[in-house]
Amino acid sequence: MAEPARTDLPAALLPAMVAALEEDIVFGRLHPRERLIEEELTARFGATRHSVRQALAELERMGLIERIPNRGALVKAYSLAEVEQLYALRILLETRAAQQIPLPLAPAALAALRQVQARHDAAVEAGDPRAAFRANIAFHHALFAGCGNVFLAGVIEDLALRAHGIRFASLTEPRRLAQARAEHHAMLAALESGDRAALVRLCGEHLLPSKEAYLRAQGPFLA
Repeated sequence: MAEPARTDLPAALLPAMVAALEEDIVFGRLHPRERLIEEELTARFGATRHSVRQALAELERMGLIERIPNRGALVKAYSLAEVEQLYALRILLETRAAQQIPLPLAPAALAALRQVQARHDAAVEAGDPRAAFRANIAFHHALFAGCGNVFLAGVIEDLALRAHGIRFASLTEPRRLAQARAEHHAMLAALESGDRAALVRLCGEHLLPSKEAYLRAQGPFLA
């Protein structure tokens, strides 16, 4: 029998479920290859099975999980080749975007980016990985929007989403959070001074620690 529709669920339930499960994956509370069981999720979120399936479909679209016949939904696990390919493409596109950002960055745009980074600074200082994660996303969104190519910026965001399950090994380490903050400020300095070579180099190097941490953590399981 079909599950009856519910009209009393809050409008924000679906995005809240997606965000909560996204963070579970990002921060390693859900591990690669771990199953997401619909019954457990309906109980956890007080949601209908239909809403849970919608959330799982969105997580699959984001590249965070995969749904396999007769096995259900599992947290996406990457092979060694996939990790290398994904990060090679991310470096290619993000450095290309950095080459297209007009330099020196206009004062208004630079001030807006500094405001975004102030949230990241505060989160790192407070030792709040969740807030730092969200502020980091906002910083890179604002940075690469400056390249002027909405399609390039969109692909960069899509690939960053797919890397969420890879980045978990570095997002809870205070040392890595502080390193990311310092790299953001170095990018801001390059944007202000017009140092294109430094900006391109920083954008490429900024991606490597999360890849390397994932490979160290998952190395025995990668093929």
